[in-house]
Amino acid sequence: MVRAMSEDRQAGRQHRADFDDDLGDGAPFGRASDEPDPLPAQSDDAAPIVLASISGVTESGASGWLATRRRRFRHWWRGATPNLRGSIYMVSSFLVYAVMTGLFKYLGPMIPLVEILMVRQIVMSLIIIAFAMRELPAMIHTDRPGLQVFRGLVTLASMLCGFSAIIYIPLAQATAIGFSQVLFVTIAAVLVLKETVDRARWVATIIGFVGVIIMLNPSADGLDVYALMSVGGALFGACVTVSVRMLAASERTDTILIWQGIVLIVVLAVPTWWVWVWPTPQQWLWLIVLSVFGTAGQWLLTRAYQVGEASALAPIDFSRLLLASFTGFVFFAEIPALPTWIGAAIVIGATLFTVRKNARSLIPAA
Repeated sequence: MVRAMSEDRQAGRQHRADFDDDLGDGAPFGRASDEPDPLPAQSDDAAPIVLASISGVTESGASGWLATRRRRFRHWWRGATPNLRGSIYMVSSFLVYAVMTGLFKYLGPMIPLVEILMVRQIVMSLIIIAFAMRELPAMIHTDRPGLQVFRGLVTLASMLCGFSAIIYIPLAQATAIGFSQVLFVTIAAVLVLKETVDRARWVATIIGFVGVIIMLNPSADGLDVYALMSVGGALFGACVTVSVRMLAASERTDTILIWQGIVLIVVLAVPTWWVWVWPTPQQWLWLIVLSVFGTAGQWLLTRAYQVGEASALAPIDFSRLLLASFTGFVFFAEIPALPTWIGAAIVIGATLFTVRKNARSLIPAA
């Protein structure tokens, strides 16, 4: 959940105009719009008497009730602010990703992780191609193949680390440590993108890493290797963020997604063949559900960040920790330790400050 969602946030933040041109505005990989449709010249309730007397022309009963509710919802949706719509998209993505994450944790001890990732990526790529078949040649074309391959590799590294942590440590702990990705991005922005970071953000970054150390809970027995892998997932996720920023100037969002699929499938082919375990029919079902939910979550979160403002959606993002804690407790009997909550509070505070500070720095002076 942590790794996949970080991918989608970056795709969503890339370019709103790019999304409108390439992926459509309201449907996955197609053209639609959230803008109001032209109003009908006459309401359904005012249908002519002649038409109303013809069986099947006017709606009645349950179908009429449903149609009325749908019209009211469309009217409300058109009047909602972009940030409200983005928030709904985001919360919906959390619920969808919760299912995917739970299935990763359930299937992980039985099926090799590389095999799960391979099946997930194949299903996701097929869904993307099915919705954008006519634009496939344009999607594959890229002016920066080297950077596309690099992004695919760091994406794979982020997934391997992040999902390994999800499988073997409490969901709440893995999710909380994953929030440290924003802190790594601050450092990468200075080293790679040559961005200027003020003193306040450096202080917030240092405080945030203190929270990460508290969550790692070092002891005489050493650090938990899977907790460290969660940190590694956040680090590689920051590399993904930087690479997406570098690609944003020239590459379409769907081009980035299709190249990710190509790279992951090629790299995972041999390891998957080597460790392949034949899933049972039930496991196949869960693998497909995991893949479909992962694709749906990717689209929902991408829409969230393309409709709403990142600074407005950031506080909602941290509700993932509560959802992860609930999922871990109900389905896997996990109870987060006190250091996890203390460290998570510190990391969330530092991350929220950094996101809000970044948002303010983008507002031009009057």
